[in-house]
Amino acid sequence: MTIIYFVRHGQSEANKQGIIQGHAEFPLSDLGAKQAELVGNKLADLPLDAVYTSDLQRAFLTAEQIAKHHELAPAAVSYLREVGLGPLEGKTREQMRAEFPDMKSDSLLTSGIKGTEQIEEITERCRIATESLKNSPGENIAAVSHGGLISILLMYMIAGEDWHLLKRPFVIGNTGITKVEVSENGPKIHYMNQTAHLELEENLQSSTVVY
Repeated sequence: MTIIYFVRHGQSEANKQGIIQGHAEFPLSDLGAKQAELVGNKLADLPLDAVYTSDLQRAFLTAEQIAKHHELAPAAVSYLREVGLGPLEGKTREQMRAEFPDMKSDSLLTSGIKGTEQIEEITERCRIATESLKNSPGENIAAVSHGGLISILLMYMIAGEDWHLLKRPFVIGNTGITKVEVSENGPKIHYMNQTAHLELEENLQSSTVVY
Protein backbone atom coordinates (compact mmCIF):
# COMPACT_ATOMS: atom_id res chain seq x y z
CA MET A 1 0.00 0.00 0.00
CA THR A 2 1.18 3.51 -0.85
CA ILE A 3 -0.24 6.78 0.44
CA ILE A 4 0.14 9.64 -2.03
CA TYR A 5 -0.38 13.24 -0.99
CA PHE A 6 -0.99 15.14 -4.22
CA VAL A 7 -0.29 18.87 -3.79
CA ARG A 8 -0.95 21.58 -6.34
CA HIS A 9 1.72 24.27 -6.54
CA GLY A 10 1.30 27.68 -4.94
CA GLN A 11 -0.16 30.56 -6.91
CA SER A 12 2.08 31.51 -9.84
CA GLU A 13 2.40 34.89 -11.47
CA ALA A 14 0.41 33.48 -14.40
CA ASN A 15 -2.37 32.32 -12.04
CA LYS A 16 -2.41 35.83 -10.59
CA GLN A 17 -2.70 37.44 -14.03
CA GLY A 18 -5.16 34.92 -15.48
CA ILE A 19 -2.67 33.53 -18.00
CA ILE A 20 -2.82 29.94 -19.26
CA GLN A 21 0.41 28.10 -18.46
CA GLY A 22 0.59 24.45 -19.48
CA HIS A 23 4.32 23.75 -19.81
CA ALA A 24 5.25 27.45 -19.81
CA GLU A 25 7.44 28.59 -16.92
CA PHE A 26 6.22 31.16 -14.43
CA PRO A 27 7.55 31.81 -10.89
CA LEU A 28 5.47 31.77 -7.75
CA SER A 29 3.80 35.03 -6.83
CA ASP A 30 4.39 36.49 -3.38
CA LEU A 31 1.08 34.91 -2.33
CA GLY A 32 2.14 31.60 -3.88
CA ALA A 33 5.42 31.59 -1.94
CA LYS A 34 3.48 32.09 1.29
CA GLN A 35 1.04 29.33 0.34
CA ALA A 36 3.97 26.99 -0.35
CA GLU A 37 5.47 27.75 3.05
CA LEU A 38 2.16 27.01 4.76
CA VAL A 39 1.58 23.73 2.94
CA GLY A 40 5.12 22.71 3.89
CA ASN A 41 4.28 23.42 7.52
CA LYS A 42 1.02 21.48 7.18
CA LEU A 43 2.81 18.34 5.97
CA ALA A 44 5.80 18.69 8.30
CA ASP A 45 4.61 16.04 10.77
CA LEU A 46 3.85 13.39 8.16
CA PRO A 47 6.31 10.49 7.84
CA LEU A 48 7.14 11.23 4.21
CA ASP A 49 9.59 8.88 2.52
CA ALA A 50 9.93 10.85 -0.72
CA VAL A 51 8.84 14.07 -2.39
CA TYR A 52 8.28 13.98 -6.15
CA THR A 53 7.53 17.09 -8.16
CA SER A 54 6.83 18.36 -11.61
CA ASP A 55 10.01 19.80 -13.10
CA LEU A 56 8.29 23.15 -13.73
CA GLN A 57 9.57 25.76 -11.29
CA ARG A 58 6.23 26.72 -9.74
CA ALA A 59 5.86 23.12 -8.58
CA PHE A 60 9.52 22.58 -7.70
CA LEU A 61 9.62 25.68 -5.49
CA THR A 62 6.52 24.44 -3.69
CA ALA A 63 8.04 20.98 -3.28
CA GLU A 64 11.15 22.47 -1.69
CA GLN A 65 9.01 23.92 1.08
CA ILE A 66 7.62 20.45 1.79
CA ALA A 67 10.85 18.49 1.45
CA LYS A 68 12.91 20.70 3.77
CA HIS A 69 10.92 19.52 6.79
CA HIS A 70 11.87 15.91 6.05
CA GLU A 71 15.53 16.31 5.10
CA LEU A 72 14.65 15.19 1.60
CA ALA A 73 15.55 16.55 -1.83
CA PRO A 74 12.60 16.93 -4.23
CA ALA A 75 12.85 14.53 -7.16
CA ALA A 76 11.80 16.35 -10.35
CA VAL A 77 9.93 14.15 -12.83
CA SER A 78 8.41 15.17 -16.15
CA TYR A 79 5.38 12.89 -15.75
CA LEU A 80 3.97 15.29 -13.11
CA ARG A 81 4.06 18.29 -15.46
CA GLU A 82 0.86 20.13 -16.29
CA VAL A 83 -0.94 19.13 -19.46
CA GLY A 84 0.85 20.66 -22.44
CA LEU A 85 -1.32 23.35 -24.03
CA GLY A 86 0.91 24.40 -26.92
CA PRO A 87 -0.52 27.43 -28.76
CA LEU A 88 -2.80 28.28 -25.81
CA GLU A 89 0.09 28.85 -23.43
CA GLY A 90 0.88 32.40 -22.43
CA LYS A 91 -2.59 33.65 -23.39
CA THR A 92 -5.41 34.97 -21.24
CA ARG A 93 -8.76 33.23 -21.56
CA GLU A 94 -10.05 36.24 -23.50
CA GLN A 95 -7.19 35.94 -26.00
CA MET A 96 -7.75 32.20 -26.25
CA ARG A 97 -11.47 32.63 -26.97
CA ALA A 98 -10.71 35.24 -29.62
CA GLU A 99 -8.18 33.01 -31.38
CA PHE A 100 -10.09 29.72 -30.94
CA PRO A 101 -13.77 30.75 -30.85
CA ASP A 102 -15.07 27.21 -31.44
CA MET A 103 -13.31 25.74 -28.41
CA LYS A 104 -15.48 25.12 -25.37
CA SER A 105 -14.07 26.53 -22.13
CA ASP A 106 -14.60 23.23 -20.28
CA SER A 107 -12.47 21.33 -22.81
CA LEU A 108 -9.30 23.38 -22.39
CA LEU A 109 -7.21 20.38 -21.30
CA THR A 110 -8.55 18.06 -24.02
CA SER A 111 -9.28 20.48 -26.86
CA GLY A 112 -7.44 18.41 -29.46
CA ILE A 113 -5.98 21.60 -30.95
CA LYS A 114 -2.79 20.93 -32.91
CA GLY A 115 0.25 21.41 -30.70
CA THR A 116 -1.54 20.57 -27.44
CA GLU A 117 -0.98 17.32 -25.58
CA GLN A 118 -3.43 14.79 -26.99
CA ILE A 119 -5.66 12.44 -25.00
CA GLU A 120 -3.55 9.40 -25.89
CA GLU A 121 -0.40 11.16 -24.67
CA ILE A 122 -2.06 12.29 -21.44
CA THR A 123 -3.36 8.76 -20.84
CA GLU A 124 0.10 7.28 -21.25
CA ARG A 125 1.55 9.87 -18.88
CA CYS A 126 -1.14 9.04 -16.31
CA ARG A 127 -0.21 5.36 -16.59
CA ILE A 128 3.47 6.12 -16.05
CA ALA A 129 2.73 8.47 -13.15
CA THR A 130 0.40 6.04 -11.41
CA GLU A 131 2.76 3.09 -11.73
CA SER A 132 5.84 5.10 -10.76
CA LEU A 133 4.25 6.61 -7.66
CA LYS A 134 2.62 3.34 -6.60
CA ASN A 135 5.97 1.54 -6.81
CA SER A 136 7.97 4.28 -5.11
CA PRO A 137 10.10 3.11 -2.15
CA GLY A 138 8.38 3.88 1.13
CA GLU A 139 4.72 4.03 2.10
CA ASN A 140 4.11 7.79 2.24
CA ILE A 141 5.01 10.15 -0.57
CA ALA A 142 4.16 13.68 -1.65
CA ALA A 143 3.62 14.45 -5.33
CA VAL A 144 3.60 18.15 -6.21
CA SER A 145 1.90 18.84 -9.52
CA HIS A 146 -0.70 21.02 -11.22
CA GLY A 147 -4.44 21.50 -11.03
CA GLY A 148 -5.22 20.07 -14.43
CA LEU A 149 -3.01 17.02 -14.21
CA ILE A 150 -4.01 16.15 -10.64
CA SER A 151 -7.70 16.25 -11.58
CA ILE A 152 -7.03 14.03 -14.61
CA LEU A 153 -4.90 11.61 -12.58
CA LEU A 154 -7.79 11.18 -10.14
CA MET A 155 -10.16 10.43 -13.01
CA TYR A 156 -7.64 7.99 -14.50
CA MET A 157 -7.36 6.18 -11.17
CA ILE A 158 -11.14 5.84 -11.09
CA ALA A 159 -11.97 5.14 -14.74
CA GLY A 160 -8.70 4.03 -16.34
CA GLU A 161 -8.30 4.79 -20.05
CA ASP A 162 -11.91 5.98 -20.22
CA TRP A 163 -11.15 8.97 -17.99
CA HIS A 164 -11.68 11.41 -20.86
CA LEU A 165 -15.30 10.28 -21.24
CA LEU A 166 -16.09 11.71 -17.82
CA LYS A 167 -17.01 15.32 -17.22
CA ARG A 168 -14.14 16.50 -15.03
CA PRO A 169 -15.65 16.98 -11.53
CA PHE A 170 -12.56 18.02 -9.58
CA VAL A 171 -11.35 21.54 -8.85
CA ILE A 172 -7.91 21.73 -7.26
CA GLY A 173 -6.91 25.03 -5.65
CA ASN A 174 -3.38 26.33 -5.13
CA THR A 175 -1.61 24.09 -2.56
CA GLY A 176 -4.75 21.99 -2.20
CA ILE A 177 -3.87 18.58 -0.70
CA THR A 178 -5.46 15.36 -1.94
CA LYS A 179 -4.77 12.09 -0.09
CA VAL A 180 -5.02 8.88 -2.11
CA GLU A 181 -4.37 5.35 -0.89
CA VAL A 182 -3.22 3.00 -3.65
CA SER A 183 -3.21 -0.78 -3.18
CA GLU A 184 -3.98 -4.00 -5.05
CA ASN A 185 -7.65 -3.32 -4.32
CA GLY A 186 -7.55 -0.07 -6.26
CA PRO A 187 -7.42 3.59 -5.19
CA LYS A 188 -9.22 5.12 -2.23
CA ILE A 189 -9.54 8.90 -2.06
CA HIS A 190 -9.43 9.87 1.62
CA TYR A 191 -9.93 13.57 0.94
CA MET A 192 -9.28 16.07 -1.80
CA ASN A 193 -8.33 19.73 -2.21
CA GLN A 194 -7.83 20.27 1.51
CA THR A 195 -6.78 23.90 2.05
CA ALA A 196 -7.25 24.34 5.80
CA HIS A 197 -3.63 25.52 6.04
CA LEU A 198 -4.57 28.60 4.02
CA GLU A 199 -7.41 29.47 6.37
CA LEU A 200 -5.03 30.19 9.25
CA GLU A 201 -4.54 33.70 7.93
CA GLU A 202 -6.73 36.05 5.89
CA ASN A 203 -6.43 36.55 2.13
CA LEU A 204 -4.34 33.45 1.40
CA GLN A 205 -6.85 31.66 -0.82
CA SER A 206 -6.31 32.14 -4.55
CA SER A 207 -9.45 33.40 -6.21
CA THR A 208 -9.11 31.74 -9.62
CA VAL A 209 -7.97 28.46 -11.15
CA VAL A 210 -5.87 28.82 -14.30
CA TYR A 211 -3.88 25.95 -15.85
